Amino acid sequence: MSLTLTPDICVIGAGSGGLSVAAAAAAFGVDVVLVEKGRMGGDCLNQGCVPSKALIAAARSARHAADARVFGVHAEPVTVDFQAVHDHVHKVIAAIAPHDSVERFEGLGVTVIKAEARFVDARTLQAGSTTIRARRFVVATGSTPAVPPIPGLDTVPYLTNETVFERTVCPLRLLVIGGGPIGLEMAQAHARLGARVTVVEAGRALAKEDPALASIVLERLRGEGIEILEEAKVVGVTGAAGDIRLKLETSDGRREISGTELLVAVGRKPTVAGLSLEAAGIRFSARGIEVGKSLRTSNRRVYAIGDVAGGLQFTHVAGYHAGLVIRAILFRLPARENRDIIPRVTFTEPEIGHVGLTPDEARQRFGAASIRVLEAPFSGNDRAQAERRTEGLLRLVAGRRGRILGADVVGPGAGEITNLLSIVVARRLSARDLAGVVLPYPSLSEAVRRAAISYYAESPKDPWVRRLLRFLALFG
Repeated sequence: MSLTLTPDICVIGAGSGGLSVAAAAAAFGVDVVLVEKGRMGGDCLNQGCVPSKALIAAARSARHAADARVFGVHAEPVTVDFQAVHDHVHKVIAAIAPHDSVERFEGLGVTVIKAEARFVDARTLQAGSTTIRARRFVVATGSTPAVPPIPGLDTVPYLTNETVFERTVCPLRLLVIGGGPIGLEMAQAHARLGARVTVVEAGRALAKEDPALASIVLERLRGEGIEILEEAKVVGVTGAAGDIRLKLETSDGRREISGTELLVAVGRKPTVAGLSLEAAGIRFSARGIEVGKSLRTSNRRVYAIGDVAGGLQFTHVAGYHAGLVIRAILFRLPARENRDIIPRVTFTEPEIGHVGLTPDEARQRFGAASIRVLEAPFSGNDRAQAERRTEGLLRLVAGRRGRILGADVVGPGAGEITNLLSIVVARRLSARDLAGVVLPYPSLSEAVRRAAISYYAESPKDPWVRRLLRFLALFG
C-alpha cells in the first residue's frame, strides 16, 4: 500500500551525518523521515572507523606484548588467534550498533524507512512504496571504495574495507594497493597479526602529510617488516585465489610481485548512483554533489553533507556538516563550512595528525615574514621517555602575535593531542595562551606547551627583554 509523507526534513542515509541530523531535528520536535537502504550506522560503524580501530587495537596489543621485553617483561612467544580477533571486531560493532539502530531512532520520534531512495522531481522522493514531499532534504549517502581500472583486477578476488573485516584467517602474504591512511593502517595491523605485507603506491605514501613527518611513520612501518613501494604503478593483475600477481612499473623498470590476498585501498567515491539527482535538478559529478559553503545544492530545498558532498571524507566532517545544516534549516542561521578547523589523524603507530594550515599554506596566505614554525621533539618529553616512545615531534605554525594557524603531530598519542590542537586552532589561541597554561606532569601533551614557549626563543636580542617576554608568557 502506497503512503505519502510530508515531513519538515527528509534525510537520505543513516550514516554518521544522516543520523546526527535526524537525532538533532527530532530533539527539537521536528517531523523527520530517515531513509536507509542498507545497515544503520553506515560505513563508519559497519565497515570503516569502528572495525578498523578495533582491528588496530588487537594488532597493537600483539606488538606491545612482543616489545615488552624492553621493560623487563617477557611474554614470548606471542600467538594470534585470528578467529578471535575477528570476533573481537564484530563484538565492538555489536556493542555500538544499538545507538544507531532503527529502534532507537524510532524511539526518538524519527520515521525510519528501510528502502532505496530516488528523487522523482525537485521536491519529491520515492522510497519503496512511500512518497515523501519534505520541506527540506538532506542527502547523506556517504561513499564506497574506489576501484581503479587496472587491467585484470576484475579477474581476481580482492578485498576492500567492505570485506576485509569478514576474514577469519590472517592472510599469508597481503598485497595492498594504496599507500594512504586506509592502506597503511590495514597494512600495519595485518603485519602485526602475522601477515607478510607489501604496499604499492603510485605516488608518495601519505601524500597529504608533510614529507618529513610522513617519513617518521614510513620508517617505523618498514622497520616492522612492511615493504612499501612508492612511485610504483600497478599496470596489470593476474592469478587466482591464493596466488595473485601484480605487474608494476617503477623508476627501475618493470617487476612483478605476488601475494595470497589483495586489498584495494586507493580512496573512496561518493555514493550518488540510483538517487536520480537529475530529476531533482541537483548538479553532481564524479567528485560528488556540488554544494556551496552552506552545503546547499543547486536545488535550494536540498542539502548534501559528508562524503557525498565531494569534500573531506571523515566521519567527524559529516558530524560537523550535520550541525551546520541543522543551524540553517531549523534556525535560519548563517552556516558556512570552514575547512581550516578540520583535523585529520592516521591511526598507524606512530599516529600522525594535522589541523589548520601547513607552513606553506600559512606563508602563502599571510606572507612568509609573519610565519614562525615551532617544534618540540618527543625525545625531550619525559612521559615519552618513560614509555620508550620517543619518535616523532609536535609542530605549531604561528602567525602574527603568535596566533596558532595550524599544527602537526607525529608520535605517541598524536590522535589525542590533535584534539587539543583542534581547539587551539578553532578558538584562534596564541603561543602565549599555550605557554601560560598548566598541564599535568608527566604527559605527552606537554609537548604543545614546550613548542609554544619556543616562540619566545627568537624574541628581541636584548636578553632582559627576552626574559620579560617569557615571564609574561608564563605568568602574565
